[in-house]
Amino acid sequence: MINYEEELKKFQPSLDVDDAEGAIYSRDLTDVIDILKEMLKETSTNQKE
Repeated sequence: MINYEEELKKFQPSLDVDDAEGAIYSRDLTDVIDILKEMLKETSTNQKE
């Protein structure tokens, strides 16, 4: 039978996951909301002209 307490004591988080997390959070990524805001801004600018 698996001794969960012993297994938890052995657990060490993967360094790859920590590195990836840092790289993801440090970037300024464009998401869908940013794209929609830019599209609305361009549309409103074109309508004023």
